[in-house]
Amino acid sequence: MTAYPVTVENLTFAYPDGTVALDRAALRVGAGVSLGLIGPNGAGKSTLLLHLNGVLEGEGRIEIGETAVTKKTLQEIRRRVGLVFQDADDQLFMPAVFDDVAFGPLNLGLPEEEVRRRVHEALLAVGLETFGEKAPHHLSGGQKRLAAIATVLSMRPGVLVLDEPTSNLDHRSRRALIRVLNDLPITKIVSGHDLEFILETCSDACLMDGGKAVKQGGAEELLGDKSLLAAHGLEMPHSLLHRRGEHTHPRA
Repeated sequence: MTAYPVTVENLTFAYPDGTVALDRAALRVGAGVSLGLIGPNGAGKSTLLLHLNGVLEGEGRIEIGETAVTKKTLQEIRRRVGLVFQDADDQLFMPAVFDDVAFGPLNLGLPEEEVRRRVHEALLAVGLETFGEKAPHHLSGGQKRLAAIATVLSMRPGVLVLDEPTSNLDHRSRRALIRVLNDLPITKIVSGHDLEFILETCSDACLMDGGKAVKQGGAEELLGDKSLLAAHGLEMPHSLLHRRGEHTHPRA
C-alpha cells in the first residue's frame, strides 16, 4: 500500500435544505501521517470525510496524492481512499466475513487467487484471520468494527478515513482498534469525540467548527490548548491534564 498525502482547499458544501456544512475548509495531511479531526457536533467533520472519496461533492479542491477528486477520477480515488463508516453494519452485508472483505477486490475483476490473498492480508492486519467463515451478525461490536476496516484494507488504499471509530466500543475493543491503526503504515484521518483515542493514534490534529478548519497542528499541542478547546466546547483529555498536574478527582 502506498501512502498518499491529502490536500483540501476552500471546500464549501451546503445540504439541500440550505444548511452550510463546510465553509472554505482547508487542511493538509502528509503521506503516512495520522490526523485527528476534532470539533463539536455540527462542525462539518463527517461532511468533510464524505468528500474525500467523492460520496459528496462540494465547491473547492481536494487532492489525493496529485490526483484531484472529480467525477472522472472517482474510480481511482475510491481505490486510494478507504472510508469506514460510523456504523459497521453499513459495510457488512454478506453471509460471511470473507465475502464482505472479498467484495471490493472481486468488483475490481481480480483473479480468485489474488482476491484470496488480499482477504487473508486484510483479516490478518486487523487480527481476524480466523473469522472468515463467521457470519457478521455473530461478531461483537468491536469485531464488526475491525471487519469493516478489513473490507477497506482489501482494496489496498493509501488513505484510511474513519468516522467516530470508537463509538459503542468497550475498553478491550478500543485497545484492539488502537493497536491495529497504529500498525498501519498509511495515511489516516480519524474523526471523533474521543480525544484520548485521537491522542493515542494521531500525530496531528485539526480542530473544526462552523464548517471551517480552525487550527491544525501537532495532536498533543492542539489537544493541550485548554483555552482553544474550551472556546469550541471541548475539554482537554484527562491524560494531558494529569501530566500537567491539573487532574482533579471527582468529589465523593
